[in-house]
Amino acid sequence: MPTVTVTKNTLDQVLALQIIVAWAGEGICEPKRLDWWRTDLIDEYGGGDLFGRLFPKTHQWSSLEAVRLAAIQVDKHKRQEMAQSDAMRSLFFWGFTVDEQLTERLAFHKRSHKQPLEALPHLPLDITKPFSKAEFEDAIRLPNRTVDFKVVPNGREIVGEMPEALEEQAKKLAAALLPLTDSYTMPFYRLQKH
Repeated sequence: MPTVTVTKNTLDQVLALQIIVAWAGEGICEPKRLDWWRTDLIDEYGGGDLFGRLFPKTHQWSSLEAVRLAAIQVDKHKRQEMAQSDAMRSLFFWGFTVDEQLTERLAFHKRSHKQPLEALPHLPLDITKPFSKAEFEDAIRLPNRTVDFKVVPNGREIVGEMPEALEEQAKKLAAALLPLTDSYTMPFYRLQKH
């Protein structure tokens, strides 16, 4: 099986979308965001305070890494309830090779001493500001395009051709979260058999 090497820019675009969705999905924070996962890992009066005391230099990255992992676990749980869960791609599951590169890229940023908003110019929202559902929807919406999907148990299967470019796949996966619901809808592509 050939190894896929993804460019740093593409990894940053995918990470930015993963982070924004993971941040928006938190539910124990005050005020509550989308409540897709039961976490409060970022806000300065919640888990962000703990991370700030534990990891003073990297606390923002540590918080984002933790909420991203929470989102990955929810996504994984939904996928594992489906047939052929390894034969699909979601915003939080790209297959071992790409997932490892995303983890390594996040670790690089964590060590770089740059703040997330500086290191990830593709971050579509300022995650240090209060959450706005309308701003989040605008941030993940694809201008002048809709993403067609069919609702299946545990997710939304995107129909049509899967774009070749990883960042375009990620944008469509994020956009397929619209319309937003009370739980994470896990948009995904089913890999075609060759």
